[in-house]
Amino acid sequence: MHPMTAMTIQEKSRNLKILTDVDVAVVGGGIAGAAAALAASRTGAKVCLLEKSCLLGGLATAGLVTCYLPLCDGRGRQVIGGIGEELLKLSVDDEVAPSTAMCIGRIPSCWLPGGNVNDRAQQRHMVDFNPVTYACKLEKLLRKSHVTLYYDMRFCDVHVQGDTIDALIVESKSGRTAIRCKTVVDASGDADVCVAAGERTVAPGGNVRCGWYYYADGDGKMHRRILTQPFSATKRFPENGRTFKGTRVEDVTAMCIASRELMLQDMARLKATEKQDIYPLAMPSIPCTRMSRHLQATVTLKSSDAQRWFEDAVGMTGDWRKAGPVYTVPLRALAARKTANLITAGRCISCSGDTWDVMRVIPTCAVTGEAAGTAAAFLAKDTEVSRFAKLDIAALQRHLKRHRVILDKSLLNPIL
Repeated sequence: MHPMTAMTIQEKSRNLKILTDVDVAVVGGGIAGAAAALAASRTGAKVCLLEKSCLLGGLATAGLVTCYLPLCDGRGRQVIGGIGEELLKLSVDDEVAPSTAMCIGRIPSCWLPGGNVNDRAQQRHMVDFNPVTYACKLEKLLRKSHVTLYYDMRFCDVHVQGDTIDALIVESKSGRTAIRCKTVVDASGDADVCVAAGERTVAPGGNVRCGWYYYADGDGKMHRRILTQPFSATKRFPENGRTFKGTRVEDVTAMCIASRELMLQDMARLKATEKQDIYPLAMPSIPCTRMSRHLQATVTLKSSDAQRWFEDAVGMTGDWRKAGPVYTVPLRALAARKTANLITAGRCISCSGDTWDVMRVIPTCAVTGEAAGTAAAFLAKDTEVSRFAKLDIAALQRHLKRHRVILDKSLLNPIL
């Protein structure tokens, strides 16, 4: 018998089979993870991506968050290029006409080649997309780029030698196995790898019920329903007082249940007021957590960093909520403090307060994903450098620019 207390048991030790050996292991298949894996593979690195669900895209697809927010600063200037722009184009490349019912659009004409540049300050560079086809297209793109995908696989732990992760411990239908790796990108959305590696993290919570779904009416017409969440005028939580912490299983479960109850209540109201049948068609199949847990790196992005140039900048983004602010993203906000070969992407990166709301959305996740994946591939190939902090930042920036990533100090200057 194994020794145990009232609240613990001791797990049996065992030797784990090495499932694969890669240069870059990406944990999480949302937009950030997909961008990271794509960028790393394009440098020639051997890459695998593990995803706990069975499709790519995360909140953009399984979460039905189908708005690809702006690539621009709201004043007519594009600040996101590279894979961030590529994935926007991919999301609607098969759409021949907009669909109001499905909330599927097309790239605004002013942002197309030859478009009227004077209109760009009035119409932001964004689009709505079909989540089903987008998940399929992301998968096709990554497979074409020779990324090894592992679906229905959960990250469990890290195996560390000194200050370096040399393997990830994972669970799947194949049992408990290990993935040997040279570098790791934590795109889990919850900084799961950072926690396992002993990095400093912050988990503020503050999530509310998910309020969107698709339904058909009695005439068979499809609609997308989006419910706004009422917030108190003085506090950042709903008037019903309930918020959920994304790192507690009890809260995640309660949030999922409450979200479905909200959908059913809304459908009942629709049925009563519109005097017709309402048929639900699709709802988010993953927890739509807005705020979860993120790394505390050597640099933490803050609202005051808008219009600031960082010398180790690896990407740029605007503010999806308002016109004007432009942020540069420093490598130091992505790289772990003590774990030499661990880097983050998406909402796992180091940012605080209001700035997290800027950094957590689809296009910016693609920006940080491309930066993290590229840096991870660089580090995996460099036999003389063992930490992200020691990378040749100028060489990394040149590579990113060659791949159409925008790194332009002049975009930080306000338009008068």
